[in-house]
Order: sequence, then C-alpha cells, then structure tokens
Amino acid sequence: MAGDHAELTVREAGRLGGRKVAEKYGREFYSEIGKKGGRTVLAQRGADFFETIGKKGGTTVRDSHGPDFYASIGKKGGDTVKARHGSDYYARIGKIGGSRRGRKRATTA
Repeated sequence: MAGDHAELTVREAGRLGGRKVAEKYGREFYSEIGKKGGRTVLAQRGADFFETIGKKGGTTVRDSHGPDFYASIGKKGGDTVKARHGSDYYARIGKIGGSRRGRKRATTA
C-alpha cells in the first residue's frame, strides 16, 4: 500500500462513506431512502412482518434491560415532551384527540 496509511476496516469505510453522502445530499436523503425502503418491504412482506420483528426486538430489549426499562424510557420521553411543550400539553392533545374520536364515531355510526 502506498504511503503510511493503514487499511480501513469495513466499518470505518462505511462510516466515512456515510459521512460523505450526508455531506453531499443532507440528512433528509437518509430519511427519504428509509421511507422508500420501508414502503417496499411493506409491499413485499406485509404489515405482519413489521409486527413480528417489532415483537422480537421488544422481547430482546426486555430480556436484556428488564421490564422496568420501558417505564424508565417512557418517563424520560414524557418529561422531555412536557419540558418542550409545557405541563398542560397532554391535557390539550387529549381534548383534541377526544373531540376527533367523538366526531369519527358519530359519522361512522
């Protein structure tokens, strides 16, 4: 190999390539290709596939971190939302959701 450069691992090369693509196309590029990939998988395998892999992932997390882990991260997320949107945020969206649900039921009945 020319010069004093050490060989890159596959992981390092992937990381460098990912950074170059992000610099060139922006973060939205990754979001868009992820959505396209998700829609393709949904069309090919169906919604049950996502349910199955979600359950497998959830079970793995529960087994490695314990069942209280979900309560802990839920509280952290709730506290973050509360700090960002105010302490009455959940009451406000609950009223909006409740009024929309009521209208939906009335129109479908």
